[in-house]
Amino acid sequence: MLFEIKTQLGFDLIELGHGIRLSLMPGIQQMFDSGQVRFSSLHNFCPLPVEVMMAAPDCYQFSAGSSEERERAVKQTLQTIDFAVRLNAPFVVLHLGQVNMAPVTDHLIKLATNGAYLSRKYVRLKVDAVRKRERIAPAYLQRVKDCLRRIIEHAASKKVRLALEGRRGYEEIPTERELPALLDELSSPQLGYWHDFGHSQIKENLGFIDHAEWLRSIGPRAFGCHVQDCVWPAKDHETPFTGDVNFKKLVPLLPTNCLFVWEMSPNKPADAIRQSVQIWKERFGE
Repeated sequence: MLFEIKTQLGFDLIELGHGIRLSLMPGIQQMFDSGQVRFSSLHNFCPLPVEVMMAAPDCYQFSAGSSEERERAVKQTLQTIDFAVRLNAPFVVLHLGQVNMAPVTDHLIKLATNGAYLSRKYVRLKVDAVRKRERIAPAYLQRVKDCLRRIIEHAASKKVRLALEGRRGYEEIPTERELPALLDELSSPQLGYWHDFGHSQIKENLGFIDHAEWLRSIGPRAFGCHVQDCVWPAKDHETPFTGDVNFKKLVPLLPTNCLFVWEMSPNKPADAIRQSVQIWKERFGE
């Protein structure tokens, strides 16, 4: 896997995802120790918890009502940070959890797909969801902050930075309204933002945010990005420059030292990925 990413796709740095089994780590460590690969980041949880059978970054949540689940989430995250140190990866990308409410994002996507975008039913569903989330979110956010304080302390001692990923679903934490305040309150140089072009484009398509306006405000706090395109309304993980994301407008809103990590659907052919990288280099440089 790593050999193909480096030699056939031409990537110099690799993010290890949340589906990496513990049994694969010795081989990965061996390739790193021999100088064959370098890592940009690890996506929590990495490696996958031994009791979880498939990639599941939200299998344990910092927002959970159960203290046991929150403790498991923290423990697995501390382990991910320790693996990042072993692989000299400067960043760990985090999901924070979600608010316990009736899922609304996929309902809105279905309505939009079926031609009911901004219909009365669509708007009513969205407004009701916003009102409920605003009302009940503080308790979930408090749990997240309590967990993050412990994790930040460990990350600081290991000189690893934590990146909070922008999420696809409105039910998930944090929303774009919550994230700046969360970063301000925790106030740590270890903590920053991780932009996901596909997720934010879905949020724009559903009427929750303006993608460019969001990046203008949060961009300076971004450590890195997941690069993927999105076909309206919500088909993400597409090869860059094949969908609706306006990279030309958005990329300049991010710091010059921002990491750009390709996060593709596994069914994308190597030729398409290589072509997207070539276009990216022509437009934005290395």
